[in-house]
Amino acid sequence: MAEITSIEPQKKDPKRCNVYVDGRFYCGIKLEVAIKYHLKAGMQIEKSQLDEIQLETEKSQALDKALTHISATMKTKKQICDFLVKKGYTEAVQSYVLERLEYYKFVDDYAYCRAYVNSVTGKGKRALEADLIKRGAERRAIEEVLEEVEEDDCEALTVVQKYMRGKEFSKENLYKGFKYLLSKGFGYDTAKSALDKLGGDDEDY
Repeated sequence: MAEITSIEPQKKDPKRCNVYVDGRFYCGIKLEVAIKYHLKAGMQIEKSQLDEIQLETEKSQALDKALTHISATMKTKKQICDFLVKKGYTEAVQSYVLERLEYYKFVDDYAYCRAYVNSVTGKGKRALEADLIKRGAERRAIEEVLEEVEEDDCEALTVVQKYMRGKEFSKENLYKGFKYLLSKGFGYDTAKSALDKLGGDDEDY
């Protein structure tokens, strides 16, 4: 059993309040819901009961907010969960929203990864992988999509040509160009092939 230590009106939305359990923020709900269920500071309650209350009264609103959030750009499931957490929704509501979004195919980490990879230029597979991990895409989705990607030394050549523009064609700068390609996530062999096409010597890198 937990204790509701305080219930405070939200600054941005006075019709909603934040519920604190055992001294920590737990969830956000409508003030009318708090009144309906007689929630108040000092009240002993199971956290699962708060989850049920929020799920029953706010799942539709949470789904609407998530749909608005993804209307501009695609999102990973992790990004949607992070968004809902910031809005004060519990795991029960997050699970409901994700289930609905997946059912209607509004969220798909595989589709997200493919779209991202197809939209980005000038980066190798390692950099793309790091970007997708940072965005919270599922690991299986990342691996499957990147397996379909063939690293292009022509693209690496374009990147290093831009890097070398205005620089002296020296051993030192070629080596820096090689390291630059590696920093962009290109593999060793791809970077080496690009430098070879640029006219470098294996001894330079």
